[in-house]
Amino acid sequence: MHDIYVAGVSMTHFGRHLDKSLIDLTAEALDAVCTDAGCGKRAIEAAFFGNCVQGHMEGQDMIRGEIALRALGIEGIPVINVENACATASTAFHLAVNYVKAQAADVVLAIGAEKMFSADKAKMFSAFDGAWDVHDAANILKQWTAMGEGIEIPEGSTSPRPYSVFMDVYAGFSRMHMREFGTTQRQLAAIASKNHGHSTMNPRAQYTKAFSIEEILAAAPVTYPLTVPMCSPISDGAAAAIVCNAAGLKKIGGTKSRTMGVLSSIIRTGSDRPATDLSRHCSRLGANLAFEQAGIGPADIDVAEVHDASATGEVIESEALGFCPLGDGGPLAERGETTLGGRIPINVSGGLESKGHPIGATGLGQIYELVTQLRGEAGERQVAGARRAMAQNGGGIYGVEEAVSCLTILGR
Repeated sequence: MHDIYVAGVSMTHFGRHLDKSLIDLTAEALDAVCTDAGCGKRAIEAAFFGNCVQGHMEGQDMIRGEIALRALGIEGIPVINVENACATASTAFHLAVNYVKAQAADVVLAIGAEKMFSADKAKMFSAFDGAWDVHDAANILKQWTAMGEGIEIPEGSTSPRPYSVFMDVYAGFSRMHMREFGTTQRQLAAIASKNHGHSTMNPRAQYTKAFSIEEILAAAPVTYPLTVPMCSPISDGAAAAIVCNAAGLKKIGGTKSRTMGVLSSIIRTGSDRPATDLSRHCSRLGANLAFEQAGIGPADIDVAEVHDASATGEVIESEALGFCPLGDGGPLAERGETTLGGRIPINVSGGLESKGHPIGATGLGQIYELVTQLRGEAGERQVAGARRAMAQNGGGIYGVEEAVSCLTILGR
C-alpha cells in the first residue's frame, strides 16, 4: 500500500433530513471533501458512488451515481456504482484505493449517500430485507434464533413495534455469546452507554444524549437482550474521501501534515463454519490480513471504529480484531478500556448506535472520524497521540456471520 493517501474527508450530519434529497446530501459531502482536500471537482479522475436503498425507496436503480454526480458537475469520468449492504461505503473506499494503486488514476473520489427516512414505516424497515438470502429467509431467522438456545427470554422483552429483522440476528448472536462466554446484558448496556457518551462530543452525530447503564437497561425493548439505545437508528446522511497517490497529491497541492496514509485495505467475505468457531470469523481472518499488509499488530492501533449496528456488534468486532481474547469483548468495555482515555478507544464518534447508520455512507463516516483523529482535529473526543487507526465495517448476513467485512488501517 505504498504511496496511497487520503487527501480529504467529509461527513454530513447524520440524522433525519426530511427536507433534503439524496442529491442534496451528496452535494454537501462532495463540496466539503473538495474543500478539505484543497482541490476542485475537475481534479477528480474517477468516482465510486455508494448507495443501498434508493432503488427500494424511490425506484432509482442502475445509474444512481451518474445521476447524482452529474447533477453536481462531475461528468465525463468513470463513475462506478457500489452496493455491498452496510459495508457499501467502505467497499467504495477499498475500490478507490485499489484503482489508484493500479495506476488507473491519480485522484479518486469515494462517496456514499443514503436517504432512508420515510413516512411509510413498513417500507423503511423492509429496506433491510434483501441483505440476506431472500429465498431462505424463514430458515435463516430460525437458525439465528436457535443460536441463542439455553438463554431464557424474559417476558415482555420483545417490542410490539416494527424494527429491523437484523436485530433478531444480533439478538441470536448475543444470546449465544451469553451462553458460551457469560457475557451479560449489563455489559452490552455498558457499551451502549459508552458510545452514547462519546456522541455528546460529536456535533455530526444523530444523537448526542448521554445514557447511564441503568437507563439503557430500563429502556424500551427491541428483542432480548437488546433495548432501543443498544441499536443503531434509521439515518440519512453522506460521507466522502479523496484518495490519491504521490502524483495526485502534487496535482492538487495536498498538505502532507493533513494527509494520511492507507496502510492496508482488505475485504473478506464469510465462509461456512460452526457458529461457535469465532476464530474463523470473517472479520478476524480479514484483520489478520490487514495487520500483515500494514506490518503492525492490534497493539499498535490507537483508535478504532467498528460496526456496532447493535452493542453486540462491538463485542463481536473488538474480539475479532484482536483487541481482546475471544469472550472478553463485554468485560473489555465494562472495564473502561474502550472508552476515550482507555487502552483502545473504540467508536469515539458515538458509533452506529449514536452517530447514526445511513448504510450507504456508514463506512466513509468511519474513515472521516479516523482521519480527523489522526490529524488531531477531533476536539473534545480527541484520542491523545493517535498515529494508527483501524476501521471495520460489516454488511449483510450469510450463514452464521456477516456476508462481508471491510478492514482499513490508516496511519500518519
